[in-house]
Amino acid sequence: MSSPETLFAADRPPLLVRLAARLAVAVALPMSHLPPRRIRRLLSVLRRGAVPATYGQARAARSAVITVSLTCAGKGCLPRSIATALLCRLRGRWPTWRVGVRTGPFGAHAWVEAEGRAVDEGEQILAFRPLMTVEPRHR
Repeated sequence: MSSPETLFAADRPPLLVRLAARLAVAVALPMSHLPPRRIRRLLSVLRRGAVPATYGQARAARSAVITVSLTCAGKGCLPRSIATALLCRLRGRWPTWRVGVRTGPFGAHAWVEAEGRAVDEGEQILAFRPLMTVEPRHR
């Protein structure tokens, strides 16, 4: 659902952030081929001990992920959302990870939310009904 984005050199995250984003993408790509139940179970385990991510933190993580991966910058919403959540987790944070569908026309989409808002998804996200959610644990 998201369109590919190009970041200018001035917008590029620092080297350490890009390396962490590459690691998150490297884990997310094969993970996105797992059955949905296993993805949810893995993400549920990985979120343990993390505090909820702010919108700015989740947005920065998503931006770093699409900077280092053409797949995630394009139509790869599932690996992009997983990688974004994993990158947040590397920083001790966890966004709300969601997968949902819409019926007219049928479509599936994966995204992350923070502070009750979808991160960089636009208004079309309102047409999707969440089917699977991994929220941060509230203490």
